[in-house]
Amino acid sequence: MSSSSLKPLSIFPSLLLLFILIPFFLLSFHVHVFAFHATSFAAAKNEVEQGAKETDALLRWKATLDYYSQSILSSWNGSRHCNWSGIFCNKAGSVVNISVTDSGLKGTLQSLSFWSFPNLIELNLRNNSLYGVIPAHISNLSKLTILDLSFNNISGKIPSEISSLASLSFFSLFANHINGTIPREIGALTSLSVLSLQDNYLTGSIPASIMGNFSNLTELYLHDNDLSGSIPPDVGRMRSLRTLDLSINKLSGELPASMGNLSNLVYLYFYYNELSGSIPKELGMLGKLCAFQFSRNNFTGRLPEGICLGGQLQYFSAHHNNFTGPIPRSLRNCSSLLSVRLDRNQLTGNVSEDFGFGVYPNLVYLDLSDNQLYGELPWKWEEFRNLSALKISNNEISGTIPADIRKAPQLQLLDLSSNHLVGVIPKELGELNLFKLYLHDNKLSGTIPAEIGMLSALEDLNMAANNLSGTISKEIGKCSKLLFLNLSKNKLTESIPSEISYLHSLQSLDLSQNLLINEIPQQLGGLQRLETLNLSHNLLTGSIPSFDYLTSLTNVDISYNELQGEIPNIKAFREASFEALRNNKDLCGNNTRLKPCGSLAVNKTIGKKGKKAVNHLIVFPLVGSLLLLFILVGCFFFIHHRNGKAKSTEGKHCEDVYAIWSHIDRNMQYENIIEATEDNSKYCIGVGGYGIVYKAELPKGQVVAVKKIHQSPNGEVADLKAFTSEISVLANIRHRNIVKLYGFCSHVRHSFLIYEFIERGSLRKILSNEEAVELDWSKRLNIVKGIANALSYMHHDCSPPIIHRDISSNNILLDSEFEAHVSDFGIARLLMPDSSNWTSFAGTVGYTAPELAYTMAVNEKCDIYSFGVVTLEILMGKHPGNVASSLSSSPPPIEQQTLFKDVIDQCLPTPKNKDAEGVIHVARLALACLSANPQSRPTMRQVSSKLMAQWHPLAKAFSEIKLGEMLVHNGINA
Repeated sequence: MSSSSLKPLSIFPSLLLLFILIPFFLLSFHVHVFAFHATSFAAAKNEVEQGAKETDALLRWKATLDYYSQSILSSWNGSRHCNWSGIFCNKAGSVVNISVTDSGLKGTLQSLSFWSFPNLIELNLRNNSLYGVIPAHISNLSKLTILDLSFNNISGKIPSEISSLASLSFFSLFANHINGTIPREIGALTSLSVLSLQDNYLTGSIPASIMGNFSNLTELYLHDNDLSGSIPPDVGRMRSLRTLDLSINKLSGELPASMGNLSNLVYLYFYYNELSGSIPKELGMLGKLCAFQFSRNNFTGRLPEGICLGGQLQYFSAHHNNFTGPIPRSLRNCSSLLSVRLDRNQLTGNVSEDFGFGVYPNLVYLDLSDNQLYGELPWKWEEFRNLSALKISNNEISGTIPADIRKAPQLQLLDLSSNHLVGVIPKELGELNLFKLYLHDNKLSGTIPAEIGMLSALEDLNMAANNLSGTISKEIGKCSKLLFLNLSKNKLTESIPSEISYLHSLQSLDLSQNLLINEIPQQLGGLQRLETLNLSHNLLTGSIPSFDYLTSLTNVDISYNELQGEIPNIKAFREASFEALRNNKDLCGNNTRLKPCGSLAVNKTIGKKGKKAVNHLIVFPLVGSLLLLFILVGCFFFIHHRNGKAKSTEGKHCEDVYAIWSHIDRNMQYENIIEATEDNSKYCIGVGGYGIVYKAELPKGQVVAVKKIHQSPNGEVADLKAFTSEISVLANIRHRNIVKLYGFCSHVRHSFLIYEFIERGSLRKILSNEEAVELDWSKRLNIVKGIANALSYMHHDCSPPIIHRDISSNNILLDSEFEAHVSDFGIARLLMPDSSNWTSFAGTVGYTAPELAYTMAVNEKCDIYSFGVVTLEILMGKHPGNVASSLSSSPPPIEQQTLFKDVIDQCLPTPKNKDAEGVIHVARLALACLSANPQSRPTMRQVSSKLMAQWHPLAKAFSEIKLGEMLVHNGINA
């Protein structure tokens, strides 16, 4: 058989097999298609069910929030939840991100069913009004990587269950009210890269587990808490760390040398603690450091020698410690530096060598004040082309002020005071753009250069206590922005130039202790903002101008001149002390320490009647003076004898408490106070910066508050300055809105202060708990009035004026009637007219005026700013944050369109009628007090006066007023 005939037969089996297999392929295909559709259908069903579960969970949580919050979430209305505001889903329609920030949501997290969100990656509820604790069931968010609950009112402890969130990489609870300790379980979050727990009330020590287990952590923020104990040595194991912030706590002990292992560290902060010992030399080897700030501790020894070897250091702050030795030489050519603060130490060395020949093209701020540095200032000033602030006061600097200083063109603040500088003041200073110039307490001579008048931006000028001579330059009248002018304690001659009257912003003028002659210029009466005037110890003659328009004047001293006639009929002169008017020539007028002007002529007539009357006028006062002298001598010997007797019995009992208010003297025995506070922690009502406050009941039932001052190991008062400040301020003032100091005792075993007991405690505590609802709008407005009245009294009715420096809601106490009482004068300052009134930084972060970032000059404007913050806090029910700064920014932010009714405390009903007018009026005053420019802020006298006046009717309905409209009117003129 041929091959051609066999081919059809060979193909047949293949065709047969193909026909048999095709049905099986078709059947298998249909089975797989059916299975695929079944699986897709099941997945779609699961997605729908999951979406419904998430929708239901979100709506249930929304229903638990307050009415205002529900209106904010108006898009959450039952439609597809992935389209709701703040809700973001993946492709499958499951929620992966919940971000509702800056919205004022008020409620708790208890009703948010976290188990309904298995795919949630980010939960961001930053800057709302959420309160309550963090629920334990948050641990169900197994995929969560970012958790941000900062800027709320969350309280309680951090739940240990949060350690199960293994995917978490960012955790922030910044600015809440979390208290208790940091749980050790938090160390289980080994994948965490950012941990932020700052600005809370955490206590106890830092768990070693945080330092030991967080090998992936890049940022750790624990600042603004009450953490104590030492820094764990395991900190050196966090090799990935770039930022470590432990500042503003109560950490003690020495820094572990293991911190030198943090080779990736860029930002290192542990200022405002109680750390001691020397800085480990290993920290000087961290080559990537950009910011190294460890000021306000108790460090000793030398500064790290190699601190700038990496060449990247920009911010170096070691002020307020006890460092000795020279400034590190590695800083000499650290061209990356932006800010250096080494003030308030015991550093030695020659500034000419340490800084004089370095290259600092970026340096903006340099403060070497209050050390033991010596040398001269012939620096390479052209290398300081960005320097804006230079402070080397209170050192041993000698030589002259170099004329080449003009080559530092950006210089705005120059403080060379309290040194040994000689020679003349260089006229080249007039080429700079200075706004503060302090040359006082040196040995400068010559005349005041006329070129000073070229400093058109100058605000503060102090050349006191030198050997300056000649006349006061008329050109000084061109410094139109001058606020404080002090030329006292020199040898200036001739007349006071009338051109000083051109300084319309001037608040303080001190020309005392010179050789000035002739009359006081009438033109000075135009200085309507002048608050302090000191012309004492000169040779001024003639009468005093009327000064009718000097309505702001509160402190005046014209003593030791040859002035005569009637004093001006304004409050400052009417209430001036004898010391401020003494040793003049026939002054008279409306002051109890002077004779009425009409009696002078009568006295002259009487004087002509004979020698007998004159003898009476001389002899009787002389006899009276001798009698007074004998009495004083007798008192001295009596007191000396009593003190000697007390010393002889020392160890048996303490002397009685010194009583300031005599009506409780008998109850304030030392033993009674100690018995009422010793080992009675249950009566502890607060812990202050330098003492513990107890509620104590005296034998006759009187209840007082006792602040027992912390003692140092040698038995001395730990903070003597704060202790004496409280006494010196409160012992001499009486005001219904200022807490009363009843007495005090300073003893080797126990030192304490005794105050009136204020029942309800601090304003801050009340605003942050349920008691806030009792503070209706009427009570809140009255609290603002009380604070304003107290500050007005301190600033304008006390001599010298008192600056509180720490006005915050924590230092405002409320009595049983919700009346405000200003307390805690531990850092208060008496505003002395013959002092520069500069000081170290003090106050509560968040309440201090912004200008304290670049100047430490103390004046009443700092209190006024703090008052504005507290007032907004009273209206909003919480700290206002950056409300004022955001409103004044340019271009105008979207926040200005927010309705004001949505910003104020939502726990109260919307104010109506007179309350509505008052809230708007007070808010505008508060915003005026928060002006970034201190000179634009009103005085507390103006604020107090406006608060006592009638409220103006509102131009539109309260509910329609927008936040931005609060800035349209000046708070004082509104």
